[in-house]
Amino acid sequence: MAEPHTASSSGSGLHTVLGAGGVIARELSLQLARDGRHIRQVGRHPAAVQASDQLKTADLLDASATAEAVAGSEVVYLVAGLAYDAAVWQAHWPRVMQNTIDACRRHGARLVFFDNVYAYGRVDGAMTEDTPFNPCSRKGEVRAAIASTLLGAMRRGELQALIARSADFYGPGARLSLLEAVFFARLRAGKAPQWVGNPDLAHTFTFTPDAGLALVALGQTPEAFGQTWHLPTAQSLDGAAVTGRALARAVCALAGQPDRLQVAPAWLLHAMGWFVPVLRENREMMYQYQHGYRFESGKIEQAFGLRPTPYSEGLARTWRSAA
Repeated sequence: MAEPHTASSSGSGLHTVLGAGGVIARELSLQLARDGRHIRQVGRHPAAVQASDQLKTADLLDASATAEAVAGSEVVYLVAGLAYDAAVWQAHWPRVMQNTIDACRRHGARLVFFDNVYAYGRVDGAMTEDTPFNPCSRKGEVRAAIASTLLGAMRRGELQALIARSADFYGPGARLSLLEAVFFARLRAGKAPQWVGNPDLAHTFTFTPDAGLALVALGQTPEAFGQTWHLPTAQSLDGAAVTGRALARAVCALAGQPDRLQVAPAWLLHAMGWFVPVLRENREMMYQYQHGYRFESGKIEQAFGLRPTPYSEGLARTWRSAA
């Protein structure tokens, strides 16, 4: 990927990662370190990615602790994840967002919020930065609400912030990703890959190292603030549409296993949900696998010269990382 289109005015100030420990936090931290940035890792159980990282224990549900964690920061990256439970999201995400906004406003820090696409709901066509919020799930309603809270604060001039949005992601160490669960883990166990929904519909994925590099590029570019950005995401696989079936074929080839794909019917997911809570929680998101899912990132590619990693390379790096 190319360097940002504009020089940073950030100097060597402190870059604080709220939500340390996740795969996006790790990729972000690795890129910040490559750029020579000073890094503070914040979480309930923060761990250093580089030996020089500052560590700060804080619960983002605690306003005072969040403010203390942000103090002295030049740029703050909100990349926290919560338990995949709609009730938890409804109760906790608004507090996390408001605490983060208040802390950044108090200390004059710029905020980069790493978001997903749930607020868009079902989209017929391509998802872009101009796609309106139209959530069709409880989790989507939460994401729309917290993004709207941040956008409102930005419009009122309360802080400098931006939203960096990603598609479903995959990559080295992304153990909770969809592709890890349905492809990589199963192939490592000698099982056939699986897909839920229609395997012949488009479904694009963001490669986590690309997300980390792009987050840093955005965070060090003052002109990027005040906007929403889609992170670089490849649109084709070997010149063809990115579908569950095409991805499965590519990963089977990497694993040296026969090209085979099991498609789990929706009724099976529903039945399994009675016994497996994570599947029960995922039922409301099934629209993402029963309709096209095309996430476009032309804006950031054109403005920054960033190019997403081809799936052939990204899948190979992901497979090798856990082999």
